[in-house]
Amino acid sequence: MKIMQNSGVPIYQQIADQFRADILAGKMKEGEFLPSIRGLARELKISVITTMKAYEMLEAEGLVTAVQGKGFLINAQDNELLREQHLRNVEAALTEAIQSAEIAGLSDRELKDTLNTLLMLKKEEQ
Repeated sequence: MKIMQNSGVPIYQQIADQFRADILAGKMKEGEFLPSIRGLARELKISVITTMKAYEMLEAEGLVTAVQGKGFLINAQDNELLREQHLRNVEAALTEAIQSAEIAGLSDRELKDTLNTLLMLKKEEQ
């Protein structure tokens, strides 16, 4: 796990974001446990409270469940819910891209052409 101290994003958010991405991408499976709170805090050289806050965020989102004396267990993921979460991520990324394009002075056509080019390059890689 990589944490950037000067990114402007709180460390607990970075941790939650990385675990969320791994869970949604299927890299972490139902029934697996997240690393222990103390172990992760020690590994990242951060506060146990920071790690706990990240895990509580994931629990509030329904991605994990706290198991008394064992840690945080990854929940089964509903495929429709996963699709919705990915769709929200896509929408957020595209909204950010639109804002950046506006700042750069790109027209709608130029932005669409850029997206089409990137999609074509992705297909060629596969």
